[in-house]
Parts: sequence; C-alpha cells; structure tokens
Amino acid sequence: MSDMMQTQAGDAGAFRTFDLSRVPTPCFVVDEVAIERNLKILRDISDRSGAHVLSALKAFSMFALAPLVRQYLGGTCASGIYEARLGREEYGGEVATFCAGYKEQDIDEILSLSDHIIFNSPAQKDRFLTRAQAAGVQVGLRINPEHSEGEIAKYDPCAPCSRLGTPVSQLTPEALTGVDGLHMHTLCEQGFEPLQRTWAAVEAKLAPNLPGLKWLNFGGGHHITRADYDRDALVRFIQGIREKHGLDVYLEPGEAVALDAGILVGEILDLPSNGMDLAITDISATCHMPDVIEAPYRPALMDEAESGHTYRLGGPSCLAGDVIGDYTWDQPLTIGQRFAFLDQAHYSMVKTNTFNGVPLPTIALWNSDTDALRIIRQFDYSDFKDRLS
Repeated sequence: MSDMMQTQAGDAGAFRTFDLSRVPTPCFVVDEVAIERNLKILRDISDRSGAHVLSALKAFSMFALAPLVRQYLGGTCASGIYEARLGREEYGGEVATFCAGYKEQDIDEILSLSDHIIFNSPAQKDRFLTRAQAAGVQVGLRINPEHSEGEIAKYDPCAPCSRLGTPVSQLTPEALTGVDGLHMHTLCEQGFEPLQRTWAAVEAKLAPNLPGLKWLNFGGGHHITRADYDRDALVRFIQGIREKHGLDVYLEPGEAVALDAGILVGEILDLPSNGMDLAITDISATCHMPDVIEAPYRPALMDEAESGHTYRLGGPSCLAGDVIGDYTWDQPLTIGQRFAFLDQAHYSMVKTNTFNGVPLPTIALWNSDTDALRIIRQFDYSDFKDRLS
C-alpha cells in the first residue's frame, strides 16, 4: 500500500479549445457538457441495473448544476447537516445522510431533511433510532467489510483501526435491530473489480442478515465514468444482488459525476531561482488544491511538455510547503502567463479555504458546445473576513 498517489492523468477534452484569458485567475471552469456526459452514463447504469444512483455532494456540490443533476440521478448523499440541507433545497429526490457522529442538537433537523439516515455504530443507531422511526426515515448502519482494497493507506476505510463503519465481525442481532439497510464505502477512485472482490469477501458473512433488510448501499469511490471502467459487469453485479437477495441497491458516485469536467486556471506571478527554476503562481496548493498536500498527489497540467524547461510551482502563501510540483513547458515561462490543471471540478472546489488571506478562486460555468461562459461566483474580502471573529 502506497502513501503517494500517482500523477492524476486527466483528460483535457474540449478544454484544449478554451481561451484561458477569458476568466480571472485563479478560476475553476466547469464544462456543463462534460458533466451531462457523465450523468448520462450514470443514468444508464441506473436504468439497466435498477440501482438508485445518488450524487455525492462531498465531492461535487456546484448547485448551479443541480437542475441538470436531478434530470439524471435519483438524489444526493450527504455527509452531515449542511449537505443534507443543500441536497433537499437544491437537488430534490432522495437524500441519504451518513455522518461518523451525529450531534444531539442537529439530529431532528437532519431527520427532517433525509430519507435515509446511516449510522456509523450501533451505539449511535440505538441513541437515535426511536426518533428516526418516528420521523419515518429509513435507518442504515455502515459496516466495515474487513476486506481492504485501498491503494492509499489514509484513504482506506478498511485500514487497521479505522473509525469508519462497524466491523462485520462485530455484527449481532442487537446491532441490526431497527436497521433497514447496510452501507459500505470501501473504494477510492477504483474500477469494478475491487467492488466485486469486496462483495465476494463479505457476502457469506452477511447472508444470514440480508432477508431482514430492504437495501444495500455500496457508497462511493466507483470511477464509473472513466473510459476503462467495466460498466456492463457492474450492471450484471447489481442485477444479481437484486435478484438473489431481493434488495434495492444504492450507489453514491462523487468523482464520477464531475470526472474530467473542470480545470483550475492560474497565472504566473514571479520566476525566481534557487537551485532550480521556480514559479510563484496565484494557485495555492494549501488553499485551492489541498489534496495535493494531504493525499498527496500531483495534478496533471494541461499540455505539459515531455522535455524542455522545468519549474517547481508553488503558491503565494507563506507556508513553506505550499508547493504544487515540478512541471515542464517547451518554452520558458513568462510573468502573467496562464496555465491550467486538469480534472479539478471534484474535491478541489469543495475543499478551498482562505488560509493566509489568499483569495478563493472564481467559479465559472462553460458550455463546450455553444462556447457560452458564465461567471457563477466571484469571492471577495467579505468571504475571508466573515469567517473570522
């Protein structure tokens, strides 16, 4: 198991024709045509398999596209009270909420917003079961299949001593009292085969409990819209579970909704040198792409050259570790030059922050078919100040 993700591949697609000077920097640019392409694939999976496919707001919550999302998907999955409210207010359809720990003061509002509430432990389930049943909300329990498919240790929900889910070896009749369905989220940016292996490892252990359930939720991490994903096998897999066990099946794709659908446009601010050529940019790994540091991973640069002039790119903050990585251009960089990182619509957008007073990126929506461009949101000083006391 590795501690470092590989360079994110990314597919520039229609963005190769986009004039980077059309937007202020830094700026997320999302192609609604690419989003709809992904949504059509996910809808096809739902139609052919009978699965309920929900959009994971934790990965992509650009609610300007909620009207488009709800044309294709059955609803949203939320990770807490704010996402549940966003799902209910903007997206419609089903709202399935999971949180590792619910607070007493939030639970009634969460129940009013959710169709399913998924608990992380039997203790939390027991604490709030009566209120959930009184509210008419279906109750789920997250399990840990105790079968690891994670490629990166810190992103593996089945790693040793994981806080996520009840180990399947600890399931008892008491733990399942009042439970309508089981939830398992075990994947991260993976194909079909890891899901198949996980189910093969856990099905026999769950089999005695399945007749008393209504549904299974296989969570997210499924790269269903990736070109090499075996979608036909996924359809057969879901059909098989539904036929054999008589259960509804839920999937919660996040990245798959926005895969290869957005770029982050930046600008070169300075070109110092210290042992190698450096480039200071208005994109901050710390503030705008925190997964670069947290995962860590190396985002793909649009039109990066195989050889030529290599620079270490870093952000404008004072954090010494605000480094994006080393990248190569076929010509020397110049001050004011624009560039773009690929596949930035998911996670990067929802994780931005204003550390060091670094401004948040603008959000723009582009239609690669019509070339229409709309600025959805520009942030200012108040977005920084209002978070502080």
